[in-house]
Amino acid sequence: MPEPVGSLWRYRIRSRRAAPTVCRRAAAGSSTDRGVPTTVDYESLLGAEASALLKYKAKGIDKKTLHLPGPDFIDRIFAPTDRSPQVLRNLAALYGNGRLGGSGYVSILPVDQGIEHSAAASFAPNPIYFDPENIVKLAIEGGCNAVASTFGVLGSMSRKYAHKIPFIVKLNHNELMTLPNKFDQIMFGSVEQAYDMGAAGVGATIYFGSDEATRQIQEVSVAFARAHELGMFTVLWCYLRNPGFKKDGIDYHVAADLTGQANHLGVTIQADIIKQKLPENNGGYNAFEGFGKTSKAVYAKLTTDHPIDLARWQVVNCYMGRAGLINSGGESKGAGDLAAAVKTAIINKRAGGTGLISGRKAFQRPMAEGIELLNAIQDVYLDPAVTIA
Repeated sequence: MPEPVGSLWRYRIRSRRAAPTVCRRAAAGSSTDRGVPTTVDYESLLGAEASALLKYKAKGIDKKTLHLPGPDFIDRIFAPTDRSPQVLRNLAALYGNGRLGGSGYVSILPVDQGIEHSAAASFAPNPIYFDPENIVKLAIEGGCNAVASTFGVLGSMSRKYAHKIPFIVKLNHNELMTLPNKFDQIMFGSVEQAYDMGAAGVGATIYFGSDEATRQIQEVSVAFARAHELGMFTVLWCYLRNPGFKKDGIDYHVAADLTGQANHLGVTIQADIIKQKLPENNGGYNAFEGFGKTSKAVYAKLTTDHPIDLARWQVVNCYMGRAGLINSGGESKGAGDLAAAVKTAIINKRAGGTGLISGRKAFQRPMAEGIELLNAIQDVYLDPAVTIA
């Protein structure tokens, strides 16, 4: 497991350009490092889990049926759609930027947690990120394809940075200031505002399963249609939210079958990229009497309890990968974050996913360490040894 050492976060990698073990520094996210893979010592980071993840042969859905990421993804998948040339151009900017540029994979830094989880809870561990410029700098120095944040954060930096890294403006948030707390996504601005500040794309959250889901679906559908009219791509934070989804000690908010259906609803309203939590279990439909519909084949033939098969079911529900699945990095838990991020990246890539969108694990630590974590995630997608299962 990685341990903090001074101002840097050390983990064992062997560069294909240099034999000695190295510790990446901030310059690793520079344009000169674009597309240069390194070999991560997966066994050192993950222990016995490394072999179980890297050598696993997927069961259920054959990878040959998926539309997998690759350098030609926009021409192969998006060009035949109803997306305008302006949307294709902005998608090309996204897929062409950062260390993963041209690979078909994406690494996105999301920092909307100042609203979703409160600014104090999000930025007190590293107060420099109260300053929006440091958020954008972390994304650039970390070699990300794009930075996703709020109207305020990106608007305050748009003239300085919108031409240097693709902006994804988050349209709605849960304001978390109502007592007692409630969970509802409300619009904080307009699609036109995002367009005017030079955004390449917009993002939004829907809490599927919540009492407000129907309204949110309608609002986000209209917003995404307008974004496409203006030439921006769309990213959906495709989350489940209902206290009833927890039963007998199991949290079905991260069930593969339920998150998969949420993904399917998300691509129905033309999300170009789906952000979803990594699945941790399955059988959400079967746990609740009279809830929704499913098929026995999902559990008997099409999935197993292996995390790669569960994540693949999420990809399948993104029109077999026509809309890219990016899994979220989750909260920061300290010294184990690097191993957790690399593990999530391996699962996503081997399942057929498109990348990772990792925020708190990156910005709730010194910037140099955050850059190392982002680079480690990107290394998984650049590593030809990590294959599609």
